Amino acid sequence: MPKPFPAEFRADVIAVAGKGEAPVRQIAKNFGISEACLHRWLKIADRQDGVDRPASAAAADDVGAPAA
Repeated sequence: MPKPFPAEFRADVIAVAGKGEAPVRQIAKNFGISEACLHRWLKIADRQDGVDRPASAAAADDVGAPAA
């Protein structure tokens, strides 16, 4: 199992990603982590903040849409 990153590092990465100024892929690359890792950290942060975001914009568009 890989060594966990320090909490302060994770918080910094999440803060940068939260600004929405760059794609997740680029942020992950800049910080030397995998894109999947960053997505996981963002999901955990959202849960801790009580935010329930859809997995994608497409999923958000489907909410409340009439069934075909």
